[in-house]
Amino acid sequence: MKRLVISFVKIALSLAILAFLVWNSTRGEKNVNAFANLRDRPKDWAMLAAAWVCCTAAVLVTFVRWWYLVRALDIPCRFRDAIRISFWGYLFNLAPLGIVAGDLVKAVMLDHEHRGYRAKAVASVFVDRVIGLWVLFIVASVAILLTGFWRINDPLIWWVCKLTFVLTIAGTIALAALLGPDYSDGKITRMFGRIPKIGPPLESLIVALRMYQHRPAVLVGSSLATVAVHSLFATGCWFIACGLPGNHLSLGQHFVVMPLASAMGVIPLAMGPLEATLDFLYAHVPVAGEAIAAGQGLVVALAYRLITVVTAVLGLPYYFSNRREMSEVIHEAEQEQAPSATTAQPV
Repeated sequence: MKRLVISFVKIALSLAILAFLVWNSTRGEKNVNAFANLRDRPKDWAMLAAAWVCCTAAVLVTFVRWWYLVRALDIPCRFRDAIRISFWGYLFNLAPLGIVAGDLVKAVMLDHEHRGYRAKAVASVFVDRVIGLWVLFIVASVAILLTGFWRINDPLIWWVCKLTFVLTIAGTIALAALLGPDYSDGKITRMFGRIPKIGPPLESLIVALRMYQHRPAVLVGSSLATVAVHSLFATGCWFIACGLPGNHLSLGQHFVVMPLASAMGVIPLAMGPLEATLDFLYAHVPVAGEAIAAGQGLVVALAYRLITVVTAVLGLPYYFSNRREMSEVIHEAEQEQAPSATTAQPV
């Protein structure tokens, strides 16, 4: 019952955010907004097709990156199995199919097929997520500097840039410390584990990172692959903007706004945070020529969401051909998220 309530609240919040964004973009007196442009003006379908290619390529690179991290821990997972498991995780991350997270599905599925590797399976998923988030801020920070984004005469944009730099530096220092020698013989890790509520998952994350402590080449390779991932997503988002009617940000500016919007994925909602962030940034970044229509960032974000759904369709054969196994994995993953299971032991 508790899981159903939580799931309902998440869906309600997502819909409320989207409803507010749509209302906010259409309340102007002139009614000149991105939704009117979308209805009345032509679309460039070739650009939208190119956007799908870029975004799908980015998703596939994330699958390969995870398989690389899995193999680095000596888990005998075949490439085709990693792609299948990754598609399952991707499907569960896309929409509120329950409150079972896609990352948890991947870890449980990997352990389900390769018994005895539970800790390593969870570690691979943790580290895959951490590298993705860390490199995301690096890409955004570099793009801010190269494009002069930080020079925009808007106090809110200035604070966004400053916060991005701070998070990038803090994340780099934290990762360097976690991957360095542990002179405390695990005492510091156990100390973090005693922090109320966030302690157990934080301790699990530290333990997961330390599994890769002596595999620097793997971490470097995964980080470079992640640069490619975020570059493809930024380019894909730019193609979406080019394919839709109305003015839009430049390619370089999308290397800032798309990573920052994607960073909102840490908020456990199916939709809303990414759309709100992209709409906010589109509204505050000046462009040459025609003014950007109200809600243009929201329309771009919704088109991006639609493209992710189309990409997920590629994985449906995996889902329908393994429904029994998937049912077992979902049940096991739900048990992992149940209160009795989340009083977590370090992995």
